[in-house]
Amino acid sequence: MTNVGCVVLAAGFSNRLGEEKALLETGEGALVGWITRRLSDQGMSPLVVTREEILDEVERAVRPCDVVVNPSPEKGRTGSIIIGISKLDEISEGSYRLIVVPVDRPGFSDSTISKLKESMISCCPSRGGRGGHPILLSEEDVEIVRNAPKEASLRSLVASEKFEVEDPFLHLNVDTQKDMKDFKSLMSQYSNTLH
Repeated sequence: MTNVGCVVLAAGFSNRLGEEKALLETGEGALVGWITRRLSDQGMSPLVVTREEILDEVERAVRPCDVVVNPSPEKGRTGSIIIGISKLDEISEGSYRLIVVPVDRPGFSDSTISKLKESMISCCPSRGGRGGHPILLSEEDVEIVRNAPKEASLRSLVASEKFEVEDPFLHLNVDTQKDMKDFKSLMSQYSNTLH
């Protein structure tokens, strides 16, 4: 079986939220740190892609994980994925599949990460027929994204198969203060619901 890389996308501008999503306090540290710890606990070595303005805070939150900067995050998430792939290419031996985790979509369970790690095809979790995050890119699709324009949408580049999960918070998207309030209220249920 090939290697599985992991990129956490934390370079967004958080315009609707009004504060940095990656640095939001969860009760267990910054959101980006909470996510990277969960991924590390699953045997992953997450690489975080962020913006220059919050680099120091993100690095502190995710130690000892590697962090790289997207110098033009306004071009979209695919650009951040490409930067992550470029860094993974430097440190990986051979080809790899890639799990992509947006920092503002933290409602996946540990069992969902396990299913993604096992898949050889591009796929994403789904609840009620609606796809969610994280997404796994196959080796072939990593190659497609590696050579794509940074402005291209991932959806236009990759067709991912959905697999149904029971994750109750799969579609939580931390975009507004209300979303973050809901997320914080669910943190206390983490050990019972996301494992």
